[in-house]
Amino acid sequence: MDVVVQCISGAAEHELRSLSQWLSADPAVRRYIQVGLGAAGPATPGHQGEAIDILSLALSSGFSAASLAVSVAAWRATRPKPPTLVVERPDGVRVEISGQSEAEARELVQRVLGE
Repeated sequence: MDVVVQCISGAAEHELRSLSQWLSADPAVRRYIQVGLGAAGPATPGHQGEAIDILSLALSSGFSAASLAVSVAAWRATRPKPPTLVVERPDGVRVEISGQSEAEARELVQRVLGE
């Protein structure tokens, strides 16, 4: 399953890079996902490219959404002001993760991943 994560508060590119590094460093997560940073829209002709504004995750089968949820919630807990994230599946199912509750963040990620 593929999902896209967007940061809609704070310094989006900085936060998405931080989350990417966090997920890549988490042994419970990194062997089951492929992480990619990119831009939601196409590059404008004549420009170097767009700013990083999405984190794409390719999740392998057999991966537990709970593991990803715990890792995302733990990462948000390390942020001075946890950013608002939107997690979306290709079929349009999406959740917005905001606020301070780690349990709520875990529940929302699990919901969008169908567990």
